[in-house]
Amino acid sequence: MGPTASGKTSLAVDLVQQHPFQIVSVDSAQIYQQMNIGTGKPQKGVLDIAPHRLIDFIDPAVPYSASQFRTDAFREIDEILEVGDTPLLVGGTMLYFRVLRDGLADMPHADPEVRAEIEKLAQEQGWEAVHQQLAAVDPDSAARIHPNDPQRTQRALEVYRISGKTITSFHAEMRAQQEALLPYNLHFFAIQPEDRGVLYSHIDTRFRQMLNEGLVDEVQALRARGDLNHQLPSIKSVGYRQVWQYLDDEVDYDGMVERSVIATRQLAKRQLTWLRSWPSLQSLSNSSAHSVQHVLKYMDTISI
Repeated sequence: MGPTASGKTSLAVDLVQQHPFQIVSVDSAQIYQQMNIGTGKPQKGVLDIAPHRLIDFIDPAVPYSASQFRTDAFREIDEILEVGDTPLLVGGTMLYFRVLRDGLADMPHADPEVRAEIEKLAQEQGWEAVHQQLAAVDPDSAARIHPNDPQRTQRALEVYRISGKTITSFHAEMRAQQEALLPYNLHFFAIQPEDRGVLYSHIDTRFRQMLNEGLVDEVQALRARGDLNHQLPSIKSVGYRQVWQYLDDEVDYDGMVERSVIATRQLAKRQLTWLRSWPSLQSLSNSSAHSVQHVLKYMDTISI
């Protein structure tokens, strides 16, 4: 696990060359076909050395849920274990990791009236006010959810207003049930860069490299299909949304670059927030050889 641009793939590929691992991707953007550059999908040379499961298998027009990921991941894990290898789950989609670990909480469905009330509050007072209301009733969720994440803030407050129970309590109940049902022992490692400034520099450099590799042309090809739009989860992926806006003349080129880098930094902040609250986490500072040895040494002490 780890924030975007922290070196997860590099570390995973090094591990595959030193232990019988097989990689299962945990990335909600790399699942999509025709979306290679902007998702940071491993290139052919890397995949030849370290094949990745659960990448490049869903059309961008097709919805894909966390529940589907859990089912697919269990299938891949079982196949890997059957041949005697160790599944190595690699990615930055923390929701997928949590659903894999905890299952899906049986939370109340969305209520249009309650949702409208929350959206009205946001329009009148801003999402910071909504986040403050969430903090008053569910401080654990508020600590996990960034104030600049309106979708998750809204959902957490909505769940409380509908049920009188916090989304945190729903997840805790589900986790207790899953501990007896999960057929695997999961061991979590995370790259957590000590210097956030260095991480942000990597994010900036990597996005500009994506542009040089043809990201704008990639998004243009997606737009040319005619069956995709900016409201789809695939096109909402960081980078794709901003380039789409550029191609729609909503922002100039420099503005697109700035928005993309800012959005990627915000994503990294949210990922780091998730990791700070993750229990039983083995922390790695970077993707160096030291981290490889840390993981391999740990492998000698556990039962998969």
